[in-house]
Amino acid sequence: MAHSRLSRRTFLKSITSAGLLLWVAPGVLSKAASAAPEDTNIVLRWNEALLDAVLRTPKMGPPITARALAIVHTAIYDAWTPYTEGAQPTQPGPPRRPESERTLDNKSEATSYAAYRTLVNLFPTQKEKGSFDELMRNLGYGPADTSTRGSSPSAIGNLAAKKVLDARRDDGSNQENGYADTTNYQPINTPDQFIDPNRWQPLRVPDGQGAYAVQKFLVPHWGQVRSFGLSSGSELRDVAGTPKLHPDTHYVDQHSEVLQISADLDDRKKTIAEYWADGPGSVTPPGHWNLIAHYVSKRDSHNLDKDVKLYFALNNALMDSAIACWDLKRHYDLVRPISAIRFLYADKKVQAWGGPGLGTRKIDGATWHPYQPTTFVTPPFAEFVSGHSTFSRAAAEVLGSFTGSDDYGDSWTRQAGASLIEPGVTPSAPVTLSWESFTKAAEEAGMSRLFGGIHISDSNVGGLKLGAEVGKRAWSKAQTYFNGDNE
Repeated sequence: MAHSRLSRRTFLKSITSAGLLLWVAPGVLSKAASAAPEDTNIVLRWNEALLDAVLRTPKMGPPITARALAIVHTAIYDAWTPYTEGAQPTQPGPPRRPESERTLDNKSEATSYAAYRTLVNLFPTQKEKGSFDELMRNLGYGPADTSTRGSSPSAIGNLAAKKVLDARRDDGSNQENGYADTTNYQPINTPDQFIDPNRWQPLRVPDGQGAYAVQKFLVPHWGQVRSFGLSSGSELRDVAGTPKLHPDTHYVDQHSEVLQISADLDDRKKTIAEYWADGPGSVTPPGHWNLIAHYVSKRDSHNLDKDVKLYFALNNALMDSAIACWDLKRHYDLVRPISAIRFLYADKKVQAWGGPGLGTRKIDGATWHPYQPTTFVTPPFAEFVSGHSTFSRAAAEVLGSFTGSDDYGDSWTRQAGASLIEPGVTPSAPVTLSWESFTKAAEEAGMSRLFGGIHISDSNVGGLKLGAEVGKRAWSKAQTYFNGDNE
C-alpha cells in the first residue's frame, strides 16, 4: 500500500494475505479477490474487487471513490442484517431470518449479491470486462440471479442493493450524468490570468504525451451530496476554522513555510510525500485507508461479521469526509500554494527544491514547483481544507473506536532509488516509515501534503479537526444501526 504511479500500467498498491504492504500491478486486486485463500472473508474479497475497479476507472477522484465505497459496504451491511440479531438496516428490508438460517454460508451469499449488484451499477464498464462476474462464479454464485422476492440469500442481497441504490439515486452526486457539476462553478482565475491571489487557479498541465490540459475543479457540487452522519455538508464549517487571505501577513507566512519545507526536503520527507500521495491512477486516500483496514482485519483475525460493521462505519465516515471537505473547498475557493508562491515571489530568488535530482538551489520564485510529478503538479480543486487530512483523521477515529485502541503498529520500507519522482536517486538508502497509532498515521498523511508542496499548514490543521469530528459523528450514527435503535 504505497504511493500511486501516474499510468494505469505502472505499479500500484495492495496487501498480502499477511497484511504486509507490497507493490502490485493493476488487476492484481481483483485476481487476488478471486483467488484469495478460503479463510479470507467475503467482505475483504469484495472490497479488493471494488478497489481494483477504482484503479481501472479513470478520473474517479477521492469524493467519487468514497461514495462508491460507502454504497457497496452499506448494501453489504443491509444484506447482513436479516441474519444478525439486533442489527438494523439503513433501508427497510426483509424480516429477520430465523436462527437456523443465520449461517456463514447464507451471510456470505447475501452480502456477495449485494456487493455485486452495487458494483455493476457504480462501475458499468467493469461489468463488461467480467471481473465482477468472475468473482461471483469463483464463489459459486450465479450473476444472472436477479431475484428480489422471497427469503433466499440471493434475493435478500439483490433487494438490499436495490434499496440502497434507489436511496442514493438523487443524493446530489449526479451519478447518472457522470458526476458532472450541478452548480455552474466558474473559477475567478484562469491559467493565464491570476486576477485574485486568494482564489483557486486552474493550471495548464502537461499530459506526458506532448500536449497540455487545463485543470477543471473536481466535483465542486459535492458539498451538496446527502451525507450519512451530518445534517448537511456545511454543518461543520466552523470546526475547521477560517483561512487568512492576502494581504494578511499570515497568508505570506503560510506560503513562506511551504517554501522553507521545500528547501529542507530530505529522503524521509520525500518518502512520506510519495507514500501518502494517492494521486491519479491510485485507489485515492479513501481507498488507502481501506487497505489499512485490511491490515487491521488480518492483524485482529476478523470474521465476516466484524468486517461488515468495520467497513460500513469506515466508508460512511470517508464519504462524509468528502462531503464536508468539498463544501469548504467550494465555499472558500482558496488558492493553492503553487499559484500563491509564484505570485508572492515572482522575480525573487528563493531557496527551494530545484526539480528531480537537482536538490535544493536558488530559483526564481515564479518557477517554483512542488515535490510532485510534472503531470500532476497540484490537485484540480481548491486548497482549504486538506482532503488527505480530513479523510485520514476521520478514518483513524473510526478504526480506533472500532478496535477500542489507537494502536496501529504497521510499517513500510522504500528501497534505495525507488522514488517515483526521483528514480534512481531517492532515497539514497532504504527509508522505513512506521506508525504506532492510527492518529500518528493520520497526522503524517496530513504533513505529507506540506512536504509535497500541496497544502499550507492551516489546511492540514483544519482538515484534521474536521476529520476528527466527522469520524466521531459517523461512528455514533453507525452505532445506532448496530444496536437497532436508529430512528
